[in-house]
Amino acid sequence: MGVRKKPSRDPVREERIHNEAIVDARPEEQAMGWYYYLENKIRFPFRARCIASKITSPLREGEMVEVRRLAPEDSCARDMLVLIRWQGRRLAVPLAQLMPVAAEELTEEAVSDWHYWVSRSYSF
Repeated sequence: MGVRKKPSRDPVREERIHNEAIVDARPEEQAMGWYYYLENKIRFPFRARCIASKITSPLREGEMVEVRRLAPEDSCARDMLVLIRWQGRRLAVPLAQLMPVAAEELTEEAVSDWHYWVSRSYSF
């Protein structure tokens, strides 16, 4: 996996994230803000391509999966995880490693917002 460059600050995206995802949440509340933001915007299921290998996931770069839904809230306190079908099993993987393929516009926007947040090294 190559080193990805931190994206330039995007004021429009920053404002949308601040106003719709994290609002005025304290750091410990931001995970749930993100959870509900993604839950309200993403239309499940959708197809996605793995864009980065991660030590916490068996997916390989380029692999295609169907994203079924967000993982349960209590699984998303540190990272946004989604449930996929993989080799006949249901598995939770980091949303940051997946890119929607031909998904609805709101889904693509929400996932891109999460990718932006992660790539800017923001955290909760």
